[in-house]
Amino acid sequence: MAELVFFSGTMDCGKSTLALQMDHNHRARGRGGVRFSCNDRAGDSTISSRLGLQTDAVEVEDHTDFWDEVVVRRTSGLRVDYLICDEAQFYSPLQVEQLARVVDEMDVDVFAFGITSDFRTRLFPGSQRLIELADRVQVLQVEALCWCGRRATQNARTLNGIMVVEGEQVMVGDVAPTDDAPFAGVVGYETLCRRHYMRRVTAHGANLMAGADQPLPFDIDACLWPGAGELHRQ
Repeated sequence: MAELVFFSGTMDCGKSTLALQMDHNHRARGRGGVRFSCNDRAGDSTISSRLGLQTDAVEVEDHTDFWDEVVVRRTSGLRVDYLICDEAQFYSPLQVEQLARVVDEMDVDVFAFGITSDFRTRLFPGSQRLIELADRVQVLQVEALCWCGRRATQNARTLNGIMVVEGEQVMVGDVAPTDDAPFAGVVGYETLCRRHYMRRVTAHGANLMAGADQPLPFDIDACLWPGAGELHRQ
């Protein structure tokens, strides 16, 4: 029986690497499949991993209809046994429903890969619909780490090295730059534990504070927790 499986996790947990590995494994067993991606950091029509792996894919656009994509290929004589759907958080809820229909009515396996929540900790519409419809939701076991060494559970967006919590939900970028790279005008992403996400402390911010006297935890909260400074003055 075909399945709709959603592999989820934060950035840096190996989603795209697993997508490419699964595609390889299925092709090696003689199965035919189609790779899809959307807004990959390496460019359009690409699935890329931070480990350096990269291959071509079909770019998912606003008008992409997965039902039609499978029908066109099958009626032209191509074998389609499975779909690899990377960056699935960017798909529309309607497109996720199309994927579910492909599974149920065409017996095609769909393996979707994506992050669950955005830089504001809110669910992506595509990820939400996948959680609602998937036969299985599998959290990847490779744990991304915060700069402090704890397990990272949040995806933070940075601008010029500083964490931001407002802006468009979709903005393509990569992991936060290193100290050797310039921050000017750079939009990046960084995985943080919940503690440092709530305190808005990125690796760049932690490096700036490293040479200063270490404040007590309640001093950190008063300075960095949203709205806490106002309460502190009262």
